[in-house]
Amino acid sequence: MTVRAGREFLAVPGPTNVPDEVLQAMHRPALEIYDASLIALTDELIRDLSRLFGTTARCFIYTANGHGAWEAALTNVLSRGDKILVLESGRFAVDWGEAAARLGIEADVVKGDWRRAVEPAEIEQRLRDDKAGAIKAVLAVQIETSSGVVNDIAAIGRAIKAAGHEALFMVDAVASLGCVSFAMDDWNVDIAVAGSQKGLMSPPGLSFVAAGPRAREAHRKAGLRTPYWDWTAREGEHHYAKHGGTPPVHMMFALRAALDLLFREGLENAFLRHRLLAEAVRRTVAAWSKGNVLSFNVVAPADRSDTVTTVLMEGYDPRPLRDYCDFKCGVVLGRGLGKLSGKAFRIAHMGHINAPMMLGTLGVIEMGLRALRIPHGHSGVAAAVDYLGETVKP
Repeated sequence: MTVRAGREFLAVPGPTNVPDEVLQAMHRPALEIYDASLIALTDELIRDLSRLFGTTARCFIYTANGHGAWEAALTNVLSRGDKILVLESGRFAVDWGEAAARLGIEADVVKGDWRRAVEPAEIEQRLRDDKAGAIKAVLAVQIETSSGVVNDIAAIGRAIKAAGHEALFMVDAVASLGCVSFAMDDWNVDIAVAGSQKGLMSPPGLSFVAAGPRAREAHRKAGLRTPYWDWTAREGEHHYAKHGGTPPVHMMFALRAALDLLFREGLENAFLRHRLLAEAVRRTVAAWSKGNVLSFNVVAPADRSDTVTTVLMEGYDPRPLRDYCDFKCGVVLGRGLGKLSGKAFRIAHMGHINAPMMLGTLGVIEMGLRALRIPHGHSGVAAAVDYLGETVKP
């Protein structure tokens, strides 16, 4: 028996749900790559992406996923043998550091336990201890999709500045851009990266790198520059050069439609929507945790992100629950990654989501807990309804 027929609820933290308007925007013929409207579209997207990043700096568009954006950021400002600090708060920060190491960069990981945010004071001290200025960059992730941790990027930026160190500050905003505030210039961020498939509500395939003035200065002497990722090559006068080759035409149509939806809603309204739905999820998980099986991976409430919640399961394999939600009900949950593999599941609440989508997802999980006889505190969904009913006023 199954109640799965109907639209699938995708509750994984990327790729996220793509709005119908975005899908429809791609359903059109290709354009000649020097068509005037396509050239204008490129310029519009570059401008609007800088707005999302909160910067006056130039943004570059790559036909790549987030890993491509990582490599673009690294190769444009660093040289083989350079040293960087990698701030661990989950799998993806470490993976970015490993990508750097494979390029010949010395990646020093500041160890984290995946259950708390990075401590800015610790970073400040590490930089103060680097008297010779060997550290060329600090890498951080704003929201870690593996752990559910949110890092205080503004505070880390202040710590780097307080240390009086020249290290570039590089931030992965893949799981945060368009969902929560990002103020690149105000937070002393030199390079920010993101992708199309999470808060920007588009299919995977585009990635973005915003490069501030200090990053552009470092770019002049970077030894790892390669033809495809190179910022200078992409600033040529020809439209073709801005994409390093043939533009990803249909992905550009998709992104335009997605950004239009986001700007029509209003960024502050979108951020508020994410905060409200994230808190509804947290109220539910808190109620479930009374059964002493489910618990938050992130210990401190202030460190829990507004785009994904990672839920630990003590004494139970999360896979049967994920399978039940998927195969019986049509709700796809995220699996535990890295050291959380087989120990957790993840609930995404980012991008194209609303109250019925989240309440439906939470309802199915609670249904699965009951069907599989997994101990849990009851009325988890009721806690979410109570919270939203009290908070979202007529």
